[in-house]
Amino acid sequence: MQTFVWQNKISVNPQICFGKPCIKGTRIWVSLILEMLASGNEVKDILENYPQLNQEDIFAALSYGAAMSHEHFVEIIIEKA
Repeated sequence: MQTFVWQNKISVNPQICFGKPCIKGTRIWVSLILEMLASGNEVKDILENYPQLNQEDIFAALSYGAAMSHEHFVEIIIEKA
């Protein structure tokens, strides 16, 4: 499996969008793209609503999210059976 190089598509600048990771050349947060995908939006719908994005930008957001999950964890309450 080949890993998508998200570093070419995502930037972080403290002067833009409070330093949140964005798709380069836009003010579109990576987290917004991930939330839209998690909510069931299809890639084609995101691209229609944000014509400045392309499919590689969406893949970069997914790849960035995967990379972050390797290093950072969100605490989840484990339910007892």
